[in-house]
Amino acid sequence: MIQTRDKTLFLAWQNKEARKWYPIGRMEHRASSGIYRFQYIRGAVDASENAGFKPLFEFPDLYEQYESTELFPLLQTRLFPKSRGDFHTHLEQLDLTEDAEAFDILEVDGGYRATDSFHVFPLLKGQDKQSFTCRFFLHGFRHITDSAQKRIGKLNAGEELGLAMELANPETTIGIQIQSKDYEMLGWAPRYLRNDLQAAICNKPEQIRAHVVRLNPEPAPIKQRLLVAIQGAWPDGHVPMSTPRFDPLP
Repeated sequence: MIQTRDKTLFLAWQNKEARKWYPIGRMEHRASSGIYRFQYIRGAVDASENAGFKPLFEFPDLYEQYESTELFPLLQTRLFPKSRGDFHTHLEQLDLTEDAEAFDILEVDGGYRATDSFHVFPLLKGQDKQSFTCRFFLHGFRHITDSAQKRIGKLNAGEELGLAMELANPETTIGIQIQSKDYEMLGWAPRYLRNDLQAAICNKPEQIRAHVVRLNPEPAPIKQRLLVAIQGAWPDGHVPMSTPRFDPLP
C-alpha cells in the first residue's frame, strides 16, 4: 500500500503485569519522499526505567532514528492481509473504502495482535487552529454492565452520544466516559485522547459532539465493536499530544 499524504502514528507498549500503557515510538511517512521513519519518544525512557521495557529488535537503539523506503515489518505484520477473503468486510468494519492506505487502516484498527503488547494510534490533528475531529473504537467493553452491552447492541449509525469526565477512574484518575443519550454508560474513550478531550470539554463543552459511526455485531472482535466519532474545539494555542512523553528522543 502506498501512502499519498504525510501521516504520523504512535506506538504504545503495555506492561502486562501492571496493565499500564506507555507511548514509546513515533512512526511517520512522508509522501513526497516515500520515506518511513521511526523514532523513540520520551515515553520509552519512562517505560524502560519504570516498567522494564526493552528496545525492539527491529529498533535496538533508543536514540537512533530509523528510515526505510518500505513499511517497517513491525507495521506490515499488523495489517489485515489483503489476500484474505474477508478483507473487504474488515474495511467495512473500520468504515473505510477499498482505496484505504496502510496508515489509514492502522490508525483505526490499532494494529492489534493477540500475541504481543503493542497498540498503534494516530497523531491527533485539528481541522484548523481550534476545531478537531477524531474517531476510535470504544474501550472497556469487557468492564461494563450487561445492561450497557445490551444498550450498545441497540445503537444505530449516526445516533448521538454523550461524554462525561470521570474524576475517580482507578487506573487513569481522569477518564472520558461515552454515554448513550439516555445516560447509559457504554465505555470509555482511549487513554491517549484523555488530555486533549479534557481540554476540549473544559474549553467549550457546548461544542462537543459525539455520535455512532458504525456498530459491528458479532463475530466482530470486541475491540472493534463500536466505532465512535467526536468533534469539538480546543482552547487557543492548544497543541494536541504535546506533553513531554510524546517528545522525540534526541
